[in-house]
Amino acid sequence: MKMLLNKAGRSVPTHVNGQLEMPYAGVGAYIPQKNKAKPKVTTAASYPADGNKILPSLKDALIKAGIKDGVTISTHHHLRNGDLLTNYMFDIVHELGIKGVRWFPSASFPCHSHLIKYLEDGTIHHIEGSMNGPLGEFTSYGKMSGMGVLRSHGGRYQSVQDGEVHIDIAVIAAPTADPFGNANGLTGKAACGGLGFALADSEYADNVIVVTDNLVPFPCVPWQIQGNNVDSVVVIESLGDSSKIVSGTTEITKSPDRLLIAELVAKFIESAGILKDGFSFQAGAGGTALAFAMFLKERMKALNIKASFIRGGSTKYLVEMLEEGLTGYILDGQTFDLHGVRSMGVNPNHIMTSPFTSYNYHGKGNFASIIDAVVLGATEVDVNFNANVVSHSDGLLLHGIGGWQNCLFAKCSILAIPTFRDRIPVIVDEVTTLCAPGEMIDVIVTERGIAINPLRQDLLDAVKDKGLPIRDIRDIQKETDEICGGKPTKPTLDKEHVVAVVKWVDGTLLDSVYKVVK
Repeated sequence: MKMLLNKAGRSVPTHVNGQLEMPYAGVGAYIPQKNKAKPKVTTAASYPADGNKILPSLKDALIKAGIKDGVTISTHHHLRNGDLLTNYMFDIVHELGIKGVRWFPSASFPCHSHLIKYLEDGTIHHIEGSMNGPLGEFTSYGKMSGMGVLRSHGGRYQSVQDGEVHIDIAVIAAPTADPFGNANGLTGKAACGGLGFALADSEYADNVIVVTDNLVPFPCVPWQIQGNNVDSVVVIESLGDSSKIVSGTTEITKSPDRLLIAELVAKFIESAGILKDGFSFQAGAGGTALAFAMFLKERMKALNIKASFIRGGSTKYLVEMLEEGLTGYILDGQTFDLHGVRSMGVNPNHIMTSPFTSYNYHGKGNFASIIDAVVLGATEVDVNFNANVVSHSDGLLLHGIGGWQNCLFAKCSILAIPTFRDRIPVIVDEVTTLCAPGEMIDVIVTERGIAINPLRQDLLDAVKDKGLPIRDIRDIQKETDEICGGKPTKPTLDKEHVVAVVKWVDGTLLDSVYKVVK
C-alpha cells in the first residue's frame, strides 16, 4: 500500500478501497473546484398515479431498487441502540445472496454487532461510518475486508454532495409516514425527533425506501422527509426498541471531579466575556456537558442573560431553558431524550436542522462558525492540543466522530475532560489517532486546571487575574502521569495494515487507523 505524509505529519494511504484520495493539506487549504453531485432524474409517470407507493415487503422494495453486488446502502442512526431495521434489512440482503455491499450509515451502535457475521461472509465489504463497540473492535483487529472510513456528520453530507460517495439505495427508518413517502420522526411508537441525518440520503440516493411502523393517511404533516424524493414505502411491525432509542431522562454526572470540570467550564465562559446577552452555545448529552448546562443556566438567571439560540442535540435541560425563556431557539440536529422529542413536536422555536445547514464545510457557511462556545469531550488530547475521539490509548476504535469535528469551528472550542480514566492518563505526548489538529482546540478544562492554547492570546488575556486555575498543559500532564504511575503504554500497532482512515471536514485524509496486534 502506497502511503504519504500529509500536512499534519501523519501517514495516510493514497487510495482507499480503490479510490484515489487527497491528503490533508491544512485547515481551509482545500478549496473544491467542481459542481455538486446530481441526483438521478425520474418521472412521475413511473410511479402510481394515486400516490400509493406501498410495497408488500422490504425484500420487494430492495429488489425493485435494483439491489446487486457492490451497491452502497445507507441508513441513519436516529434510532440509536434501539435500531432493529438495519439488522433486519441486512438479513434480507444476505438472503438474496448479495455480496460486497458498502454500508454507509450516519452512525452505528452496539446493536449492530448482529452484522459482524455479514462482514465475515462478505455480504458487507466495509463500513463508511462510525464503528462503535463490537464493530470497532472487529475492525481494529483487521478483520474487515475493506478499509473503514470515519467522517464527521458534516463530512458525511460533504461526501454525498461532492460525489465522493454515491448512494445506490437509502433505507430510511421513519417513525411515521404516509403511503406517498412523506415522513417524520415526531410521532409513533419509535418517535425519535428529527430525521435530519437522512435528508442527504433522501435527496441524492438513486432509490429511496421509507420503512415505517406507523402508517398514516396522506399527508403526513409535518414532513421531514419529502415523499417527492421517495420511491417505495414499506410497513413493518417494528422499527426498533423504543426503550433504547431515547431515554426518559439523560442524567447529570454525580462524579465530584466531573462536576468540578463542568463548573470550571461555566466559570471560564463567564470570565472570558463569552457569557453575555445574545450569546450562543452548544454542548453534548454526556453527564459533564449536562452539568455544565446547569451551571451556565444558574449564571444566566443571575445575570439576566438570554441566549439567542442553543445548538442541539437536545435534552430535557435545554428544553427547560427554551421553555423558561433563557434562549430564543433550539437548533436541533438530533433529540437525545423524550423531552426533546416532545418539544420539537409542539414548540415552533425548537427547530429541526440537518448537516447541510449546520455542519457541511462545503457550503456557503454553516451554523457551526456562528456559535460562540462549544463544549465537547475527547478520548485523548496531546501536549500540542491535538485531539482524538475515535480510539483510546489501546488503539481500539470505540467511538464515531459524530458532529465533533464540525463543532470545532465555533468561536471558542472547549474540551471538558478528566485527566485520567481507569488510571490511564488522557493527556499524552501524541494522540493515537488524530481527529483534529491542535489549532482547532482553544481550551482544555480538567479537574486539575485549565489549559489555553497559546494561539489564543485573546483568551489568555481575557481570563488573566480572574481567579481561574490556568495552567500549562505540560504541567497538568506531568502531575497526572505521577498520579497514574507513569505514561500510558502505547498499543502495538501493525503499521503495514491500515484498517480505517479518518477524514477531515473537507474530505481530505487526516490520519490512518492501524491494526491492533493482540
